[in-house]
Amino acid sequence: MLALVVALAACAPQAPPRYFGGPFRGPDPYAQVPRTQVALLLPLSGGNAQLGRAMLNAAQLALFEQGDRTVEFVPLDTGGSPSGAAAAARTAVSNGARIIVGPLTASETSAAAGAARAARAPMLALTNDAAQAGGGVWTLGITPQQQVERAMQVAAATGARRIGVLAPDDAFGRRLAQAARKAAADLDLPQPQIVMHAPRGDMAHAVRQLADATAAVGGPDAVLIGSSGERARQAAAAIASGGFATRPRLLGHALWLEDESLARDPAMEGALFAAPDPSARSGFVARYLAAFDEQPSRIVAVAYDAAGIAARAAGGGRGAMPRLGDGELFLGADGPIRLLPGGQVARGLAVFTFDGSGEPRLVESAAPPGPAGI
Repeated sequence: MLALVVALAACAPQAPPRYFGGPFRGPDPYAQVPRTQVALLLPLSGGNAQLGRAMLNAAQLALFEQGDRTVEFVPLDTGGSPSGAAAAARTAVSNGARIIVGPLTASETSAAAGAARAARAPMLALTNDAAQAGGGVWTLGITPQQQVERAMQVAAATGARRIGVLAPDDAFGRRLAQAARKAAADLDLPQPQIVMHAPRGDMAHAVRQLADATAAVGGPDAVLIGSSGERARQAAAAIASGGFATRPRLLGHALWLEDESLARDPAMEGALFAAPDPSARSGFVARYLAAFDEQPSRIVAVAYDAAGIAARAAGGGRGAMPRLGDGELFLGADGPIRLLPGGQVARGLAVFTFDGSGEPRLVESAAPPGPAGI
């Protein structure tokens, strides 16, 4: 049945089928039931069109699994640009959408949010830039703050108190550093010693700076590395020979889960990092693969989560403006999620380590975050 949905959606992306499973025969039992429109703001043309179509597939899968025919998904093309996202948002609210899923990027979200807020239509954006959240906008992408807080929680539980940060001086690195400051405050730890370095700068020099800055207190117990790939391996090697009194434990982020070279590097052994729960992820991948005969990328799961939350909030034929942010638990493709007041999103993430086996090893499964995001 779902394959038919995809074929129909591909032919007419602006008007998805109302019924899953083909033409409805006989009287429509839902004819008098108000249908709540959910707008899907996706890049269905332009450079990200292939990703946009995969996200549309994931959204349709989420709606199919909800099984609520009182919800209608309406895809709108952003063209992958802020101006396109803003235009799509205006169209969505003028057509009566009660919830908006998307758009994809931070710049598109910023451009589209005004129309959504003016119409008081909640927006479940797909970006991981938490700076876009608030005022009826939730960012569903897995944020640096969520990853850092989870890794630091486990490190603190094993005795780490003094945290160092080596982060590239770019948008992602600055967000990691900010997340480390907040996590330290939340965990009642001393504020971390942070060294920002040029994205392509001398990593050994940055490690020496950190060692010098923390020498008076005996060095850090753990160092959060904001890089990935070859740069992360360079940082690990420099830390191993960087003049610390005691070798600190390495902390990382979710991008490490996809890099096989890190798991094989002896200098990375013992590192901790947070990433989506593999059990939830494998279930979503299996269902998506069965429905669409292709492997979904990681970011496609975010569209599934956002669409599923939107369908649940809009369901039941109520027709009224849905309410979000009350802390209801949703089990998504990447693990448990709660939408909190003020645009905050709490995610349950698993924790992994590199143990010398050449594969990441699960240390702790994801636990549902508390109603307050704890």
